[in-house]
Amino acid sequence: MSSYKNFEDLEIWNRAREICQDIYLLKEGTDLKNDFRLYNQINGSSGSVMDNIAEGFERNGNKEFHQFLAIAKASAGETRSQLYRVADRNYIDKEEFDKHYNKLIKLSKQISSFMTYLKKSDLKGQKFKGHQNLEP
Repeated sequence: MSSYKNFEDLEIWNRAREICQDIYLLKEGTDLKNDFRLYNQINGSSGSVMDNIAEGFERNGNKEFHQFLAIAKASAGETRSQLYRVADRNYIDKEEFDKHYNKLIKLSKQISSFMTYLKKSDLKGQKFKGHQNLEP
């Protein structure tokens, strides 16, 4: 099994980064760019997912990492809720909504799986081993 020395090695962080970029591109390609409040909210919550994964990893302990992963998962839920508002305001169609929604659901499940792994793990430091590609 491999070890993760940096949060950038974590698949969940990379997926969260991709979703954050998707939100930015969604703004650039739609009228969401004119709805400053909603864009700022969804941009902030999607960024919070990746930031909390990174911050938790850097805390050097499973308990704190687990806590930050819980916050990251909650931010993914917040992003999903805001995505409904984006769709309800007709900034995106159903196909676009489903694409982003499914990515967020998959990431939430992966974060949950990683949280379960950390709870069961005896590893206590920054170098977490294996289980990065956890699929729900």
